[in-house]
Amino acid sequence: QLQLVESGGGLVQAGGSLRLSCTASGRIVSNYAMGWFRQAPGKEREFVAAISWRGSSTYYADSVKGRFTVSRDNAKNTLYLRMDSLKPEDTAVYSCAARGPFYSGNYSLPNNYNYWGQGTQVTVSS
Repeated sequence: QLQLVESGGGLVQAGGSLRLSCTASGRIVSNYAMGWFRQAPGKEREFVAAISWRGSSTYYADSVKGRFTVSRDNAKNTLYLRMDSLKPEDTAVYSCAARGPFYSGNYSLPNNYNYWGQGTQVTVSS
């Protein structure tokens, strides 16, 4: 069974940076599409970023484009999200998700992923 564990969240001032990690265990995820989603209190879960299983294509929500970078290290079975120029509205619980093998479809829909991590809290103060 594939398990995903996020780390790297925390409290940061507006304009600062964080790097989230999502480490997979139980299966090799080199042929899995992977994504990041976030959920703020009282709001629905929303797509943040995703990367194809080959790692050759990346996708971003308009709200984070140019500030966030998604990447993967298949040798470490790990997904990353580099977040720069953070804003208070980026405050949320960030979760990683995986869909495989060899998935190629709509990366922005939560229902298209079948494995999820527990999430890590990111709080951006103004």
